[in-house]
Amino acid sequence: MTEIIARPQDILQVVQERLPADFRFDTQIHRRPTRTVMVGNVPIGSEHPIAVQSMINEDTLDVEKAVLGICRLVDAGCEIVRVTTPSIAHAKAVGEIRKQLIHKRYNVPLVADVHHNGIKIAMEALNYVDKVRINPGLFIFDKPGLNPNGFTTEEYTYIGKRIRTTFEPLVQKLKEQNKALRIGVNHGSLAERMLFVHGDTPQGMVESAMEFIRICHSLDFHNIIVSMKASRTPIMLAAYRLMAYSMDKEGYQYPLHLGVTEAGDGDYGRIKSTAGIAPLLSDGIGDTIRVSLTEAPEKEIPVCYSILQSLGLRKTMVEYVACPSCGRTLFNLEEVLHKVRIATAHLTGLDIAVMGCIVNGPGEMADADYGYVGKTPGIISLYRGREEIRKVPESEGVTALIDLIKEDGRWVDPS
Repeated sequence: MTEIIARPQDILQVVQERLPADFRFDTQIHRRPTRTVMVGNVPIGSEHPIAVQSMINEDTLDVEKAVLGICRLVDAGCEIVRVTTPSIAHAKAVGEIRKQLIHKRYNVPLVADVHHNGIKIAMEALNYVDKVRINPGLFIFDKPGLNPNGFTTEEYTYIGKRIRTTFEPLVQKLKEQNKALRIGVNHGSLAERMLFVHGDTPQGMVESAMEFIRICHSLDFHNIIVSMKASRTPIMLAAYRLMAYSMDKEGYQYPLHLGVTEAGDGDYGRIKSTAGIAPLLSDGIGDTIRVSLTEAPEKEIPVCYSILQSLGLRKTMVEYVACPSCGRTLFNLEEVLHKVRIATAHLTGLDIAVMGCIVNGPGEMADADYGYVGKTPGIISLYRGREEIRKVPESEGVTALIDLIKEDGRWVDPS
């Protein structure tokens, strides 16, 4: 019997015939094209690195603590910081916060978070911040008229006109000052008329944002960033995908800010955020992100960078490639990986592989800059890319790895 071996190109052709015409086989993430929106000195959009942001949890009126909270975030790598402004007094306090940050040489963009009937607060905050975030569901409050069970067409239209009248002065001031606006929809706070027409759905979230986007567009204001946050990941994913589709359909190429709101803490909070943010980024959707944890805000930043690096969207730290260990492993893999990480974690832009044995090690770590592989019991092989450079006793492995990196001029001493 003759053995028939299919050529790879034949297999690929069959697979391609069964997939959509626009399906891509390449490994690159193709970002959704957007315009660039400047938030202070940070550009947001598809032509720029995905920006990382967070929010302090200190009371904005406590200027000293707020400043310290912002500094901690910036020191952790945060690129945009949001502060809450629930009153005019809070908005004015941001001015003093800004002064103290400048004195400390922290030039970080600030965002004022405005919610309930906040037009006056937003107008005041705009004097001190680089971006204002509004929540469409809380921008104005209106109840049904004679019919307590819903809104008539006339009532729905009238409220839309009230929104435009109230919103327009803020848009004009944003336009005059060339500052940014985030239209930040929350699943848990949709306006009653949106709930009546669309229900508690991603469609309601999208239409809530689109109403404000259309007003901005009609006023020739385009420094807009949009978010569709929800605490339930499937709703968040559906809302962002529908938002991107809806904006593109109407010709609005505005950037998107991604996040799962109220994700919680610990491992679950991190996994839940990643489950929402990473699939969208993989689809090319998203231009700035926040991981919302019930922890100190600065703990959010490493998670953001880990998500971005794991997808190849930013390179801000060492990428460690390590096998899960098995019976072939010739050394304590977990212990050695820990030692390697401690010795090299301060470096940036490197891929370092730690592999337990020679069977799969060289192949699995082929894309790494350096490799640490168990050769025989008590002996480690060090690799530069695919090339084996030297063998050393296991006890000298980590030191020898550092020496190899130094030989290549890629080592910097930890600060």
